[in-house]
Amino acid sequence: MNPFDKISCLNFPCNDIEKSSYQVPYLDINLEKIKIVMISEVPPLDPKDYFYSSGNPFYMETTKQAFSDSGYTINSINDILNLGVYITTAVKCAKTGSSISTDTIKECSFILEEELKLFPNAKAYILLGDVAIKSFNYISKRNTNKLAIPNGSTYKLRNQIFYYEDKRVFPSYIITGKNFLIEKSKRKMISEDIKNAFELIQ
Repeated sequence: MNPFDKISCLNFPCNDIEKSSYQVPYLDINLEKIKIVMISEVPPLDPKDYFYSSGNPFYMETTKQAFSDSGYTINSINDILNLGVYITTAVKCAKTGSSISTDTIKECSFILEEELKLFPNAKAYILLGDVAIKSFNYISKRNTNKLAIPNGSTYKLRNQIFYYEDKRVFPSYIITGKNFLIEKSKRKMISEDIKNAFELIQ
């Protein structure tokens, strides 16, 4: 099944995003085999840099390093899917500034919510950065009337155990920024979160 065929933004109401960079994963996936969902921030302005783009997209360069840090050698998005991992973004269009408004995050959380429903066998969600955490919390608040991840700094929260329904939720850090390769402490924490998520499905 192709996620692109199942979820969409109908009217693009947000003002702080680049609508022409709208991206949803576009390929056939065995949805039932997905055990871990990783949620990043936004797509890149250049579609060629997106996780699922052909060639050597920038987003995959840092993602490959994150998996390598965790002990998994991957060369493509298909290698990640074969591990039972699906990667998406909380917001489906690139941002036009340095940040994203809460209104945009909330609006796009409805699309993310429908996307997550495609994966009935998911056991863990890894939230890569504050935008992903905020988006996921909107989903949790709508459905359970409480936040999946409490407010607070990620480094203070990440050693606690959180669940949404019966699925483990890991608050973590962005893996797609240009600073990823030099932020060794964050790389270490991200690798720990990936390892812990894999322990749940093995």
